[in-house]
Amino acid sequence: MLTTDHAQTAEGFLADSDREFDAGDTLQASEKLWGAAAHAIMGVAQQRGLEYGTHRALVNAARTIADAVDSELIRAEMRLGISAAQHFHSNFYNRTMEPEDIEYDRPLVHRYVALMLTFLDQE
Repeated sequence: MLTTDHAQTAEGFLADSDREFDAGDTLQASEKLWGAAAHAIMGVAQQRGLEYGTHRALVNAARTIADAVDSELIRAEMRLGISAAQHFHSNFYNRTMEPEDIEYDRPLVHRYVALMLTFLDQE
């Protein structure tokens, strides 16, 4: 998959997750949020030659990308974003999130995906 394909998939999953949350399907919406974050990471990791073929490698790539950012504030925001995305991934399988957690974490994942996609535009 090309990096542009990963970016388009990430944006599509974000839109899908919003529709599914609005429809009350929090499980599918949760997995779409994770998918959006994962595809955003994949695109940047692919450009930078980082491994991303397993869940652990994908998270490690996300951390490597965050660690390369000059701004401590942006690094922290990226760490929060990947953590929130992983919560949604877990929620899909285990219903681990309360409604207030979902409302708090959703914008974190949206912002995370937007940040990751800006790295694609810079390269």
